[in-house]
Amino acid sequence: MTASEIAYLMIGAAAGGFINGLAGFGTALFALGFFLSIMPALEAVAITVIISVVSGIQGLWIVRKAMLQNPKRLARFLVPAVFGIPLGVVSLQQIDVSMLKILIAFFLILYGGFFSLRRTLPQIDRPTPMIDCTVGFCAGILGGAASLSGALPTMWCSMRAWPRYETRAVLQPFNVAVLGLTAIMLIWAGAYHRQTLIYAGIALPTALVAAQLGIVVFRRLKDETFRRLLIGVCFLSGAILLLRELL
Repeated sequence: MTASEIAYLMIGAAAGGFINGLAGFGTALFALGFFLSIMPALEAVAITVIISVVSGIQGLWIVRKAMLQNPKRLARFLVPAVFGIPLGVVSLQQIDVSMLKILIAFFLILYGGFFSLRRTLPQIDRPTPMIDCTVGFCAGILGGAASLSGALPTMWCSMRAWPRYETRAVLQPFNVAVLGLTAIMLIWAGAYHRQTLIYAGIALPTALVAAQLGIVVFRRLKDETFRRLLIGVCFLSGAILLLRELL
């Protein structure tokens, strides 16, 4: 492994870990581009999933109280997603995944751009159990089909007038669970061989430290600032996803 490869690996791990610690999601969109520059796609995804899950577990600790206070809210997203993931995997043979990613990227850019320019944010504070379940189910399908399970929950949660800890108590465990299932599938597919574990051994410490820095920043944010951060990350995620698919 060359010095430049190690540098790409550590920069990607730092970027992915920091955004996970700050927002509770987004590791793949910020780290995968660096990893793909130095390793095959399967290995890059495998490393990204490990970083997402392990750094995400760190984030679970800071929202544990919010998770325990309202476990039904998380379940409304997560349980339908579990049923949606296999449907997404099956649909891979019937859909153009690249076009699906471009469509989602445009949607993220339009959503993030529109609400970033508005002075006031949407204030949806009434219970919406059916919409929550629908968002979770569709997110599971997108996760299985295109590894985009976080897009819809992030957009929907940023429209809710929830305190930042309650918002993160949905997004963080949702992403950890979905990506944990993905990791199991990758283990079954033989993605974690000797070289992958070497990459992981280098990337994980960097990602964990960066995630802690992200958590420090998260603790200092106000609730509305965190909601605007989610919207901004939606826009940036859409731009990165679009460029990756078009270039």
